[in-house]
Amino acid sequence: MNYHDPQLKDALAAEYVLGTLRGQARRRFQKLMMQIPSLRESTWLWEQHLHGMNQLLPPVKPDDNVWQNIRHTLGFVDNLSHTPAPETPNVVPLTTRHRVWKGLASMATAAAIIMAVILVNNQPVPVAAPQQVAVVQSAQAKALWLIEVTANTIEVRSTSNLKPLPNKDYELWMVAKGVENPISLGLLPKSGKLSLAKNSQFDDVDIVALAVSLEPLNGSPNGMPTEVLYTAELAIL
Repeated sequence: MNYHDPQLKDALAAEYVLGTLRGQARRRFQKLMMQIPSLRESTWLWEQHLHGMNQLLPPVKPDDNVWQNIRHTLGFVDNLSHTPAPETPNVVPLTTRHRVWKGLASMATAAAIIMAVILVNNQPVPVAAPQQVAVVQSAQAKALWLIEVTANTIEVRSTSNLKPLPNKDYELWMVAKGVENPISLGLLPKSGKLSLAKNSQFDDVDIVALAVSLEPLNGSPNGMPTEVLYTAELAIL
């Protein structure tokens, strides 16, 4: 199986993130991700797409019996009739040593879950879900930068395929329909991630493509691309 085929990579990465890739196939894909950087990049891209959509889903309140089922599983009630187990002061309300240890382990798990929820709730608000995405590829169809456009920013992440020149910079441009010259969107990262401020004209023009140019350090000296290396198409989510 050719795991370098772009369509196969996208299909497997999407199934992995959705959770429909299971069993031995899922374990094999996890091993392949350790060996093939492009598979990791495809998986990361799908995670950003699909996990960002989670923020758009309305919360759903669980049924009233969910908590009672949890209490029953932890041994805090005798049965699902919601009848509490008899309580005796200073005595653990479980009937056997096995249930004692099971209950203690369950309570420790529940405490860990509560702490995890508290920690998650105290984390910063996640970035907005992407509205548009693009992948800048080399002539060999290797992903170099992953680009996500949100309401206010352009989030860019470089990949391991990028081999930057130390004495040059890479600048991102948008090519718009009816606009004579490309419009600079900022310098691209040579490694890691970078958040660019979204150009005020971005949502007001019909963008035909994004382009990456090779520039002197600190970017274009005259407001025009010096040497265009790559182009990429924006995809609307």
